[in-house]
Amino acid sequence: MAFYRRVGSVPPKRHTQHRDAQGRLHYEELMGEEGFASDSALLYHRAPPPAIVDSTVWPLPDQRIVPNHPLRHRHLRLHELFPGDAWTTADVVTGRRLLLGNDDVRLSYVAAGRESPLYGNGLGDELVYVESGSGTVDTVFGSLPVRQGDHVLLPRATTHRWRPDGPEPLRAYVIEATGHIAPPNRYLSRGGQFLEHAPYCERDLHGPTEIRTEEGADVEVLVKHRPGREVLGTRLVYATHPFDVVGWDGCLYPYTFNIADFEPITGRVHQPPPVHQVFAGANFVVCDFVPRKVDYHPLSIPVPYYHSNVDSDEIMFYCGGNYEARKGSGIAQGSVSVHPGGYAHGPQPAAYEGSIGAEFFDELAVMVDTFRPLGLGEGALACEDPGYAWTWSGRGPDAGR
Repeated sequence: MAFYRRVGSVPPKRHTQHRDAQGRLHYEELMGEEGFASDSALLYHRAPPPAIVDSTVWPLPDQRIVPNHPLRHRHLRLHELFPGDAWTTADVVTGRRLLLGNDDVRLSYVAAGRESPLYGNGLGDELVYVESGSGTVDTVFGSLPVRQGDHVLLPRATTHRWRPDGPEPLRAYVIEATGHIAPPNRYLSRGGQFLEHAPYCERDLHGPTEIRTEEGADVEVLVKHRPGREVLGTRLVYATHPFDVVGWDGCLYPYTFNIADFEPITGRVHQPPPVHQVFAGANFVVCDFVPRKVDYHPLSIPVPYYHSNVDSDEIMFYCGGNYEARKGSGIAQGSVSVHPGGYAHGPQPAAYEGSIGAEFFDELAVMVDTFRPLGLGEGALACEDPGYAWTWSGRGPDAGR
């Protein structure tokens, strides 16, 4: 994130004294990526930011990952994970159900109605897609209003809290990186400005505009971290409230980007998935599929061709409209398709020829392609549609028995 922002009170020169009206010195914190050789921000606190009074274990829910074995395509029905009014007692942080993961990225889902604890992810950046609902994300940088369709990017170690509002659940699809998430380099100039061919620009990114301060003593903050391959949780107790920042500036901060602001790139024939890319992480990419005019060659087939993405697992979260390529498969709002590398996938047979003549697709989906295989979490195993893998052939392993 190379777009400079300043909020609140900062001194004219970095690394110099910054005092309040009573002459009390503020405490400067440099929050930086990649050993302070990349994007960073300077935050000015009223109290020393490392001042904790306790550290105990935060027992995480089941974090185990099992192989996708035997290998097959899978369909996950995420809304089944929070039946009835189960969402009313869940929050966006502790209520997550783990779907898929590897050493680079973990995907979770939650439907929440309660305010979350204060939390920071020490593993890497989080990119949270709001499927439905609304609320506010309070952070040390300030607050962000969030709504349906928002991608909420939270840099690694950003202390924050989710506050859903309204009568419906805030449904969130959570992408947790082991590293950082940012716009693709090919969209940016050498100085970090969005180029003209990029499908979105700086005006579409919305960071905090005001400081948020809170008072308190002995304040708990949950932290997720990974000393090895195992994901662990710690409960830190801070002497004073971490929301004590009087000002900050820099190029590292949380922001929102709404999927409705992604401008689709189309062509006479079907365009490959990279034209849909919105973010990049270490060994994975994130793409947005949005309502758009489709292929206009007189002999075009608008749905995707069958394809073997030999280096990737393709994970598609269906979050609106009607996804043409999956007609007849059982895919619906709140579904995730898991198409692992190793064999081909593509449209359902009826959709392939049935798409001919279509001029517009009204579909909304968020795709994650990983460059290392994903395993299955407890959430995926709890909501799988067992018949999906056979929908291309029309018969499964029990046929004729």
